[in-house]
Amino acid sequence: MSAPAPQTGSTRHGIILLLCAVMPIMAIISLVPVLPLLLEEFAATPGSKFLVPIALTIPALCVALFSPIAGWLSDKVGRKRLLIVSLLVYAAAGSAPLFLTDLKEIIATRFLLGIFEAAIMTVATTLIGDYFTGERREKWIGVQIATGSFAAIILIAAGGFLGEAFGSRGPFLLYVLAIPIAVAAAIILYEPLKTSNDPKTQAVTFPIKAVLPLILITAGVGLLFYSVVVQLGPILQLSGSVSPAMIGIAGAAANLGVVAGSLIFRRSIKQTGSALLAIGLVITAIGYAGAGIVESFIGIALFAVIACIGSGLMLPNMLAWIMRHLPDEIRGRGIGFWTGAFFLGQFVAPIIAAALTANIGGLANMLLIYAALAAAGGLLTLFAHRTRKKQPLEQGLVEG
Repeated sequence: MSAPAPQTGSTRHGIILLLCAVMPIMAIISLVPVLPLLLEEFAATPGSKFLVPIALTIPALCVALFSPIAGWLSDKVGRKRLLIVSLLVYAAAGSAPLFLTDLKEIIATRFLLGIFEAAIMTVATTLIGDYFTGERREKWIGVQIATGSFAAIILIAAGGFLGEAFGSRGPFLLYVLAIPIAVAAAIILYEPLKTSNDPKTQAVTFPIKAVLPLILITAGVGLLFYSVVVQLGPILQLSGSVSPAMIGIAGAAANLGVVAGSLIFRRSIKQTGSALLAIGLVITAIGYAGAGIVESFIGIALFAVIACIGSGLMLPNMLAWIMRHLPDEIRGRGIGFWTGAFFLGQFVAPIIAAALTANIGGLANMLLIYAALAAAGGLLTLFAHRTRKKQPLEQGLVEG
């Protein structure tokens, strides 16, 4: 009989999980450069101006909807098996448009892609919680957020290169990268003993009172983060006419801002919780306010980077915070809800931005409203944090 699998993860496990977590980011980012080509290709298709963008963004909606189910399933059947199957289906569904010419068929494959994308993101993040504990876990969470932002810069460039070389279908070649990652996961990763066929899973109560507020806050943080990311072009155009190259440079700088925020989190792990949330909200508010007030390209780009620094600080903080409340046996479900909330922010960000911009006098006013909401949230969080610290010791042992 073989010895039990080790219960402490190593660097090689962490690297495989980081590569897995990049896959959902690739689903949208890599296709951005060929959006004009796809719109041109399907111009004769009724409703193409609506359907082509939907083809790009529908995986995010699927992640928002199906991540909780993926988390529940990972608690029931185990993490590793679900992750490997999801990576293989992701590769097949993601690359399928290489061979398709009907837009509705492409949307259908993108929907399937999104379902398994939800499983990949949820399980990879959950396994970080399974393999690592304490400060090591929270450092890997920070690295995961930073890696996603670095990957976004590389993937948008790779998508542009493949689009230039092979046309509108070029970026779909990237999805086959999931196959070697699945092989590496099968060889290197192990199933956590505490979550595989554990009868205690049925007896553990989900900590809804502790987790639900954090999930709702995560949705708000995701909205603040993606409102800058998806609206960066129009935000920069508040300064006047800007070229795609200028937008690309500013976008790379914004992603580096997220990396910087994640590095700040890694150096502030002991403050994980309401303190870092308050700081992140205030930083984000400054970024939004500045972008809505200044009129120069450099000024707007700088404040967009500042907003992304705040997001880069808040995202790993929220993930680490919620993991502290999740027992091993139900961690998958909790991370599923967290992932769904975060990607819901990605999906609704452009919809809310468009509605607000049309009804409150323009994009600059929308930025100022978001700045005011973020600042108010930061001040309320800071007040709650200080009030909690003043409570008697026996009432303040559990953070958050």
